[in-house]
Amino acid sequence: MNFSALICVYEKDNVDYFIEACDSVLNQTLSPNEIILVVDGPITRQLKISIVKIETKIKERGIKFKIIWLEINMGHGLARQAGLEGCTFDLVALIDADDINYVDRFKLQVDYFKSNPRVSVLGSQIREIDHESRKPLSLKKVPCGSEQLSVYLKTRCPFNQMSVMFKKQDVLNSGGYVDFFHNEDYYLWIRMKLNRCIFSNLPMVTVDARVNEFFYNRRGGLRYFLSEAKLQRYMLKNGVISFGLYVVNIGIRFLVQIAIPPRIRGKIFQLLFRRKL
Repeated sequence: MNFSALICVYEKDNVDYFIEACDSVLNQTLSPNEIILVVDGPITRQLKISIVKIETKIKERGIKFKIIWLEINMGHGLARQAGLEGCTFDLVALIDADDINYVDRFKLQVDYFKSNPRVSVLGSQIREIDHESRKPLSLKKVPCGSEQLSVYLKTRCPFNQMSVMFKKQDVLNSGGYVDFFHNEDYYLWIRMKLNRCIFSNLPMVTVDARVNEFFYNRRGGLRYFLSEAKLQRYMLKNGVISFGLYVVNIGIRFLVQIAIPPRIRGKIFQLLFRRKL
C-alpha cells in the first residue's frame, strides 16, 4: 500500500528536534512513498537551512517530496488540511515536528490496514520523554478496540495525534480539518465517528513524544476551556453524549482548566491521565 507522510512546521519549532523527527521518518523499515511538508507561515533562517538539508536526504532515498508554503501562520488545523489536500495517496501518516517515530511504526500500521481494510483511523500508544534528555517519563495509553474507543471518545480524545495514520478520503468525507483552538483533532474524530468511520489503536508504543515542564501546565486557561466547552456542546447537540455527561464533562474541565493553578494542573494530568515510568 502506498502512503504519504505529512509534517507541519512553524517558526517556534526547535530545529534540532525537527531534524530528528524527519530522520525518524527516513529511517523507517517501510519508507513512505512521498513526504509532504507544510511550512505554516514565516520561519527562521535556521529552519529554512534545515529544510534544504532534509530535502537532500529525502531525494537521496528516492522519495517524492513536496513543500507547501503558507504565507501566514494558519495554525495546526488549517495547516494539516492544506497538507492533506496535497497528499497523493489515500493513506496518510501524521508526523509531529519534534517527536521521534519508532523504526517499525509505518510497517506496523500499513500491515494493520492491509488486514483491516474497513478501519479509517489507526493510532497507537505513545511514550512521553523529556524534551532535552530524552529520559522516559510516562506512557499515554488509549483503548485499542472500536467499541471501547466509541465510549472513550465521549470523555476524552481517542487518539494520540502524533501516532495516527488515516485514510484521506474518509477524513475529507467528514469535513476535513478545520480551525478549532487546540481541539482540531478531537473535533475531526467526533465528526468521523458520526460519519460511521471505524477507529482502532495499536497496543504498542510507536512514537516518543517530547514534553517539557510547561506541557501540562498550558492545557488550561479561559480560551482553552471555551474551546473544550464548544466541543462538548457539539457532542451534546449531535447525540454523542447525554445531557448528564455533558454537565460532568464541563464540570471537570472547568475545575482542571480554570479553577486549579497551572502548577497543580500539571501534577493532576500526570497523576490521573499518565502512567509513570
